[in-house]
Amino acid sequence: MTRILCLGMSALDAIYRVPAIPATATKVLATGFIECGGGMAANASVAIARLGGEVHYWGRLGDDALGERILAGLVREGVDAGTVRRVPDCASPSTAILVAEDGERLICIYNDPGLSPDATWLPLARVQEFAAVLTDVRWPAAAAAVLDAAREAGRLAVFDGDVGPAEDLVDLARRATHVAFSEPGLERASGANDPGEGLRRMAVLTPAVVGVTLGADGFLWRDGSSERRAPAPRIAAVDTLGAGDVWHGAFTLRLCETGDVAASARFANVAAAIKCTRFGGRDGAPRRDEVTALLASL
Repeated sequence: MTRILCLGMSALDAIYRVPAIPATATKVLATGFIECGGGMAANASVAIARLGGEVHYWGRLGDDALGERILAGLVREGVDAGTVRRVPDCASPSTAILVAEDGERLICIYNDPGLSPDATWLPLARVQEFAAVLTDVRWPAAAAAVLDAAREAGRLAVFDGDVGPAEDLVDLARRATHVAFSEPGLERASGANDPGEGLRRMAVLTPAVVGVTLGADGFLWRDGSSERRAPAPRIAAVDTLGAGDVWHGAFTLRLCETGDVAASARFANVAAAIKCTRFGGRDGAPRRDEVTALLASL
């Protein structure tokens, strides 16, 4: 079984279904509600576990009841969460999310400033035990250390370049073997609002394979001096929350299995598409047989 390490954010999501995302301050009557685990790296961990990988999650939580619920949710999904630091007198991350009928969402995240950025306690010698690491941008000091350790050990070092400080995005991209940006993350890192131009600029700054997830338009990446695209299946989106996290988990797992970016992107596109057909963020992450079946039908 492929062993993967995910490092970064975990949270508890409160998700409200609403007719539309409000454009002005108002009151909205929700038509649905669910509470589930969230956070980029934690969601990717669950996606990998459901797709058949052995996954370990490293991160930080407050030493509170909310943190206990977050950990319990990961463990129920088969994620090894033994390397999580509990920070005293600190609130665990939480998120309030509005999901509209067209699947788009509005996200409000709370990260306690007392959540220490210290990463010196991480057992970096263990990184060599994994076929790949996947990090997000929410804990830059730890992501840098883990990406460096993975590359030094000859392992895949995958970076989820979502929205964050531009200097952190560029620094972590330089340390990775593969980078998959979100569109806003790529624009912030590169300064270009065109994805193709953004990837061209980033390819000069990092030796990594660089790409960008484009939602319904699939995945665009640089293959040497060429640009390639893996299309996404057409679906009726119900909830896009967590789709990017599922994509990154699926991509990393399949990249370990095949070593092929194109095949891994197609697999991840299908996994993310299935997730988008289901309301409930992380809870909509698919199982391996579901992804295999839809891939075979395309």
